[in-house]
Amino acid sequence: MRHRKAGKKIGRTSEHRKATFRNMVAALFEHERITTTVEKAKAFKPRAEKLISLGRVKTLHNVRRAQSILQDKDMVKKLFDELGPRYKDRPGGYTRILRLPGYRLGDGGSKAIFELVDNEVLAAKLALVAEEQAE
Repeated sequence: MRHRKAGKKIGRTSEHRKATFRNMVAALFEHERITTTVEKAKAFKPRAEKLISLGRVKTLHNVRRAQSILQDKDMVKKLFDELGPRYKDRPGGYTRILRLPGYRLGDGGSKAIFELVDNEVLAAKLALVAEEQAE
């Protein structure tokens, strides 16, 4: 029984899981939208949201905590300079998981889009693409 066991193992050792988390969150912060499996997105959503909550208040302690987790100075800078202020007034729910139809060809895993909400840049790109397709 998994009583009081928080989080999913997602079939990896603890070191591999930690590295996967760092890579996924760095990619999410860089591109603001990634395609992954539903299981990975659900496993890493709480951790990504906690990092964004950390980025809302720029203190030396919070910067060092984020640096110890992400281990990428560019992503830490983006977290505190762009993402934190963007979600300053939002009480939570910074990410969303959108399930995609079909399955991954290699292993049959269910696909999902893991993205940040309130993303003006992505919204502008999607509007531009929709406008081009309408023509």
